[in-house]
Amino acid sequence: MGRNAIIFHGTGGNPDVCWYPWLAGRLSSRGYAVEVPHYPGINVEPIAGFLQKVLDGHSFDEETVLVGHSGGAALLLALLEHLDVTVAQAILVAGYCTRPNSAEEPVLQEIYDWAAIRSHVRDIYFINSREDPYGCDDRQGRAMFERLGGTQIVRDDGHFGDYNQPYERFDLLDRLIP
Repeated sequence: MGRNAIIFHGTGGNPDVCWYPWLAGRLSSRGYAVEVPHYPGINVEPIAGFLQKVLDGHSFDEETVLVGHSGGAALLLALLEHLDVTVAQAILVAGYCTRPNSAEEPVLQEIYDWAAIRSHVRDIYFINSREDPYGCDDRQGRAMFERLGGTQIVRDDGHFGDYNQPYERFDLLDRLIP
């Protein structure tokens, strides 16, 4: 099938903001088939029903690279738990596994089967900032890293893109994806 990558935007986001178009272009130029789907239901619809739409909407295999930002990174936890294949790589940018602030987080599951998640991805990265304005910080990254292993990267870079934080490029991601 060839290498493919799927980039999941965050809560209230869309495929045209932040570094998503830039990264899609970089990966396409290296031969990846890239999808940047628009899911307005991310972190709006309860994960129990929403997850099936995502599973049905894409193909996953051992060469798939998954990138998620914020709510899209939280989505990757549920997605990885319920896949029936082991994907090549998952990168969770400003991800979280418990409520990072007082807002409702319908994208989160009550509990996770961490062993299942780990068995469905060969290489996993957690990229968080110490001063994330939404609480998707290095402590959230550490909580996932402690349960799943992989690589934790801590920066001081806000939310890695937001309505008030233009983030047109993300060179680190380009380097992490082979």
